[in-house]
Amino acid sequence: MRGTATDPLRPTDPGHKRLRRAAGALASAALLLPLLGAAPADSGASATRLQRAFATAAHEYHVPQSLLLAVSYLQSRWDTHAGAPSVTGGYGPMHLTDARTALGGAPHHSEGAEDARGDSARPPLHPTTEVPKETELPPRLRTLTRAAELTGLPARQLRTDPAANVAGGAALLAAAQRDLAEPLSADPADWYGAVARFSGADDTRTAAAYADDVYDVLRTGEERTTDEGQLVALAAHPELAPDTAQLRRTGLRKASAVGTECPAAVSCEWIPAPYEEFGQGDYGNHDLGDRPAGQDIRYIVVHDTEGAWNGVLTMVQDPTYVSWNYTLRSTDGHIAQHVKAKDVAWHAGNWYVNAKSIGLEHEGFLANPDAWYTEAMYRASARLVQYLAAEYGIPLDRQHILGHDTVPGPTTSAVSGMHTDPGPYWDWRHYFELLGSPFERAAGVRADSGVVTIRPDYASNRPTYTGCVSSGQACAAHGSSEVRLYSQPDTASALVKDIGTNPPDGTSTINVNDVGARASTGQQYAVAERRGDWTAIWFLGQKAWFQNPAANPTAVNATGALVTPRDGLTEIPVYGRAYPEASAYPAGVPVQAVSPLPYKLPAGQQYVAGEKVPGEYYYAVKFDTSSHRVVVGKDQYYEIQFGHRVAFVRADDVRLTTS
Repeated sequence: MRGTATDPLRPTDPGHKRLRRAAGALASAALLLPLLGAAPADSGASATRLQRAFATAAHEYHVPQSLLLAVSYLQSRWDTHAGAPSVTGGYGPMHLTDARTALGGAPHHSEGAEDARGDSARPPLHPTTEVPKETELPPRLRTLTRAAELTGLPARQLRTDPAANVAGGAALLAAAQRDLAEPLSADPADWYGAVARFSGADDTRTAAAYADDVYDVLRTGEERTTDEGQLVALAAHPELAPDTAQLRRTGLRKASAVGTECPAAVSCEWIPAPYEEFGQGDYGNHDLGDRPAGQDIRYIVVHDTEGAWNGVLTMVQDPTYVSWNYTLRSTDGHIAQHVKAKDVAWHAGNWYVNAKSIGLEHEGFLANPDAWYTEAMYRASARLVQYLAAEYGIPLDRQHILGHDTVPGPTTSAVSGMHTDPGPYWDWRHYFELLGSPFERAAGVRADSGVVTIRPDYASNRPTYTGCVSSGQACAAHGSSEVRLYSQPDTASALVKDIGTNPPDGTSTINVNDVGARASTGQQYAVAERRGDWTAIWFLGQKAWFQNPAANPTAVNATGALVTPRDGLTEIPVYGRAYPEASAYPAGVPVQAVSPLPYKLPAGQQYVAGEKVPGEYYYAVKFDTSSHRVVVGKDQYYEIQFGHRVAFVRADDVRLTTS
């Protein structure tokens, strides 16, 4: 889809000495005593400006430097984003929020041509609900204002100056510690309650989940080069055991996770989507089911909300709108569940995928590259996906963990209107590392392997996109998970064509919403040719080239199952859904057309294949569930990585090989 106020530090307090000017503070860094959490002595790197800023702020406000580094890592991974706000109006390494300058956006499932339900058995559903305007921002969305009061620094400086931003975060932590009547201890174990309050959460479960993540970072340590090219390091403290009993003294409300299907390691609450009748016998906003007993759950679909948290929750509780299973909040990773896993939410624009998937909406905006996602949300999402994957036997790969932008159009007419979130700025490589399934080169694979896994370096991979602000205008330069595909091994050549996304002639563009000539991190393709620093893959029935220099590869060699048209066939059809043959439908269930997409898979080409599945259709068009049926056919299909989106081919049409 789209902390409680504390008294300013008093003059008699040890934290009263304020960071008035970042330059002066940095100049004094060399005079500081060694602080807990400084860069490891054996790292071989001198302290960078940002590392010194953490040391300075820690000294000024009597906050353990290691704690300050760990909180910042969870907020931003120490990136500054050139002063641009996150999806919830958070700025700088400490993610100080000033949401009045950043909130906005349009309803995710109300714009465009896609029918979120994606079921041709029913008339298209195009909701018109608008996101309500925020009348009052919660404290978690205005921490920058509070930091300005505590430090005496102007809000503009806190937004744009990383050193000032770090100082603001340190001041907030110190103020939270004082508000809990805890000492400004040098031991980070004594700051659990302050970290929980810093999260901005208003309930103990969310605050505890956030604090636990901070202390996990403290125990494991981190070292990273930021988006400004600065090395920042945090030494590991594996024996650190925080005083979690402080949570009881934070004054936060006790939130219940009753009714949710979430792992214990995340904060989750039940905010149900309604199953209600309205109007002329219509109903919303999901279908009741019996999964996984009635049908398997095979996919998890990652979305972004294109809207702010409160407005998104209002929409999913509207019976005339659409639905998804979970929403994740950017500031602290808090999760709301709306639809049970057994039931079918309307979110992906493809009824076959909806019937077999769970949809996760992440607070964010596709076409705003600098509206970054927090580490807290990435981690909460990864834990939720790990839990769901284990519960329902879902493989952790890009053919099962789908972006909304990789869900195929169910029919030819639907392809061009399909949604494109979470888009090129979602960090799939980092996400799968958090899932514990990183995209690595397969062991023992030859240099001329017949399969590659797309894997550019997110930060340095910066293809140009347009359309973030206005048509034709270049988007801000930013890291990306996607590589651009050309018709020849030359960046001056035309982009590969996509006649479904860009009818009628298939001409692709570099618009941020045009997926016609893009391959995404983690996707696997059959190699068609290699030529110097270029690799060609089979893509949408054509040879597509991308830059893959040995010195900075954008793909790694892999192995996998491949399909190609069986002998005697010059080409085969490609489908956007795996529906049963006509003879499989019982009386009372209308036969659904097995309609091919506008693409063809020619002889001589190969595509990476996923699992083999039977044709299946979930008939659920009435509020009364007594008529619902799961129709399973004898025809078998292979899911394949055909273009940017996945697709299906009939098993009888192909020959299976391995690379």
